[in-house]
Amino acid sequence: MKEFERKQLLERVNREAATVGAEIPDAIEVQGEEVELREFVFEIKRRDTIPAGERDRVDRAKKNLRRERLERLGRIEDGEVSYEEGERLAESIIGIDRALNALEQLRPVDLEQESAVQETADRKRWMNFLQQALGHEDVNSTAGGGQL
Repeated sequence: MKEFERKQLLERVNREAATVGAEIPDAIEVQGEEVELREFVFEIKRRDTIPAGERDRVDRAKKNLRRERLERLGRIEDGEVSYEEGERLAESIIGIDRALNALEQLRPVDLEQESAVQETADRKRWMNFLQQALGHEDVNSTAGGGQL
């Protein structure tokens, strides 16, 4: 690979908008193991949050994807691959970045804790409503009166 081609590929993978319009690869070899990457990302993303039981699995996947990205980037930086191989590596790096972006956007929420917080807030609003409806003063209210 020629030096200008190598620099061109590196610029392409490091471009901020490189993942715009890019697709997550169906499958990718990560650390010597074949991973159904698109299926994994969509399975996790469908949930909108990362359940407690899946958090370790997602964190491990992100760590392995970052490691794989660095290895592939290093192969391009070394310049000891053909331009065609460099192109394939660049495309795979962009696909990895796309998958990482999707996984990073997930909120690691503990659903049980979130549910308990919501239930407590609902109960408090209901009690305030009942006290106001019955004409009782809200003991927890401030000078501004009980707010819903």
